[in-house]
Amino acid sequence: MGTSERNREAHVPEDSPSADSGTGSRAAGGTGSRAASTPRSLAEALRARDDASLGALLHARPDLLSPVPNDITQLAARAGTRASVVRALERLDRFTLQTAEALAVAPDPAPYATLLALLTGDEGDPETEAALPGALADLREQALVWGPDDRLRLVRTARELLAPSPTHPSPTGLGPTVAEATAGMSPGRIQEIVAAAGLPPTHDSVSAVAALTKLFTDRTRMSALLDEAPAEAHTVLGRLVWGPPYGEVTAHPSPPVRWLRDHGLLLPASTRTVVLPREAALHLRAGRAHRTTEPLPPTVTPAKEHRPQLVDANAAGQAVGALDAVEDLLKEVDQGGPAVLRAGGLSVRDLRRTATALDVPETVAAFWAELAYAAGLLASDGEADERYAPTPAYDDWLALPVQNRWARLATAWLTATRTAGLVGGQDSKGRTLSALGPDLDRSAAPEVRRRVLELLAGLPEGAAPDPDSLLARLRWERPARGGTGELRTRIARWTLTEAELLGVTGRGALSTHGRALLTPGPALGATAAGPRPTAARAARATQVESAAAALLVPHLPEPLDHVLLQADLTAVAPGPLQRPLAETLSVLADVESKGGATVYRFTPASVRRALDAGRAAADLHAFLGAHSRTPVPQPLTYLIDDVARRHGHLRIGAASAYVRCDDDSLLNEILADKRSQPLGLRRLAPTVVAAQTDPATLLDGLRSLGYAPAAESAEGDVLITRSDARRTPPRTAPAPVPEGPPVPDSTLLGAAVKAIRAGDLASTVVRREPAEAAGAGTGAGNGELPRTTSAETLATVQAAALTGSAVWIGYVNADGAASQRVIAPVRVEGGFVTAYDHTADEVRTYPLHRITGVAELADDPA
Repeated sequence: MGTSERNREAHVPEDSPSADSGTGSRAAGGTGSRAASTPRSLAEALRARDDASLGALLHARPDLLSPVPNDITQLAARAGTRASVVRALERLDRFTLQTAEALAVAPDPAPYATLLALLTGDEGDPETEAALPGALADLREQALVWGPDDRLRLVRTARELLAPSPTHPSPTGLGPTVAEATAGMSPGRIQEIVAAAGLPPTHDSVSAVAALTKLFTDRTRMSALLDEAPAEAHTVLGRLVWGPPYGEVTAHPSPPVRWLRDHGLLLPASTRTVVLPREAALHLRAGRAHRTTEPLPPTVTPAKEHRPQLVDANAAGQAVGALDAVEDLLKEVDQGGPAVLRAGGLSVRDLRRTATALDVPETVAAFWAELAYAAGLLASDGEADERYAPTPAYDDWLALPVQNRWARLATAWLTATRTAGLVGGQDSKGRTLSALGPDLDRSAAPEVRRRVLELLAGLPEGAAPDPDSLLARLRWERPARGGTGELRTRIARWTLTEAELLGVTGRGALSTHGRALLTPGPALGATAAGPRPTAARAARATQVESAAAALLVPHLPEPLDHVLLQADLTAVAPGPLQRPLAETLSVLADVESKGGATVYRFTPASVRRALDAGRAAADLHAFLGAHSRTPVPQPLTYLIDDVARRHGHLRIGAASAYVRCDDDSLLNEILADKRSQPLGLRRLAPTVVAAQTDPATLLDGLRSLGYAPAAESAEGDVLITRSDARRTPPRTAPAPVPEGPPVPDSTLLGAAVKAIRAGDLASTVVRREPAEAAGAGTGAGNGELPRTTSAETLATVQAAALTGSAVWIGYVNADGAASQRVIAPVRVEGGFVTAYDHTADEVRTYPLHRITGVAELADDPA
């Protein structure tokens, strides 16, 4: 069905052949007063709502606001489009969806009692009976169901999606009705079935089908008919009753199947397929549309319970570890990270190398890389030889206190649509998904993460959930439909793992500072809905970060200002170190192991790295003496002095490249070393050797031979290598990919409802035609633009301006587009009328020569 047909359907009366019911007739016995009070279309039902109810609809289905509908009729048409209905159905919980599925197989319209019977069956179900009004109210609020309780109607598109058909089985497992299944059957065959069922013959097929339907819906007579069936026939019916209702038959079916076919309990769907009619299946199901209904959500049960203090302490330790992991990752790319693949992202080899450097599995390394990228700390440098590097925001982030750095990472994770768990999998075309690649965004991720944390927050403090019960609850809230349900389940599992790695949870239970991330408000949950958060949302996000950071502070260990130096050239940090100490020590030594204590090892390369950074040997001795609780071991003193004595004797600059040294014997040693031949060295002077390689290659080559050269500038000064030398240009964090339109705030909802009401007033208001033109077809009463003379137009708008009343005008803009508007003139002068436009909900000025005509309103809308 096309859009134009949906537009017509939105306002066609119920008793019209093209009404939403599709039946073409009203229920018998309807009185005139009932017809006046009962809405005849979805548009009429929406028009009868108050502003709060319309706002609730637009809030629940924000896609209806893109763009704002002109009037109620257009809103109803848009609410019936396939894309919008599919989106609305996907956001229903399991029981509300079961209610819609039951309505799809019920008569149209259906009374409330019929719907209740389909959901509770003959035996009844108090829980279902109690939950049904709420589910029906949700369907009404979202404009999926309309009409009073005695004439409930599911919108046609939803019925088409949920009702059974040969190519689209119903979720209930029910087949077509007797009338639908016998639509193409010959009259003689129908009469044979009627006779075999023990019914009197009829004069036409319509009455025969009606009689057969009445038999199948009569419990007593249907039970008597089934009592006559062979025992094997009951076995056949048992395989079809809960769906799928279709079965294949041979050219010569068995006697039980032949009996069922002869008595109409199996009707032909094709030459080799039969179907169990809906009425017969409902009798066999004791009137139930579903095998089981789920009116109540499953309970999330605790698996283990811990003391809240233990949870917070464990989560704080994980938070510190998360910060260390992100810092270590960015240090790995500090001087130029891995290359960006042509298609984007990290190569498998680079991801494996990163995992080895961090001493974590590749899946965890991918998570840390994606987290740094989502927080705006890591990006590609955009150069010709494109590589990943830290961003300038990384330096700002490092300057923050520990708790604020963690809060920044946690909020970035909670709102990001990038999903690290997909790394290593394949896309729809069979291509491997790479870390930091372009195809990792999943718009459902922020909502699932937040909902998982909310369910954890609903448990007693310190309680870790049973994962299976938590996943069951999520599946009830959003029943699986195709691949989206499986993806949401996988994201939920990843959320539990990632929250533990990040320190949002401890031992599986939500921490106090993790609970603060769920502070109600538009900050975190709403930022993923739109491409750019508003200033208010950004301010709210900052408040949430601050609250979470403040709750983390009491559980963080106090940073230490000392280490323990040992004789085996190692230093032990018994806890987290103060930032200046940690930064200097990370340059002077290599991290050997982590855990409750961090072990650093001093090597010639690490000492040379500190000297390259501009530190002198005396500075290093003073630093170690000031920060060691143990005496500085003699081997470490000798190591620093030995590396410092050799450091910088060789100077490398650009010729292409050269080596200069005041000690010509050292140059002789290098030239005599066969391992230096690839460098293409040639002596130019007693203290200068030229090379055929660039300075960087020459520097690395001589260091690999065991020397300690230093790079120098064109002026002959030693170049100092800083740890923050390589940064990308300023980069913003990747914007989340929204899942549909953003949820509107109250201001937008109020303005949208006003605009829709005003547009509806302009299209449906009762107009009063001028007496002199009443019989001349002015157009004011037949839906066309009103037509009046220029003098009449001027006189009418002037009178309206004096009395403060509203009028209806026809207007043609500069592009030739015609429209109808309701305006309240304020001033008329100079060939222009300034008026409040009820349609646009603002004051506008219209040239009088573009107004085709004017008509007074029967009632002033103001």
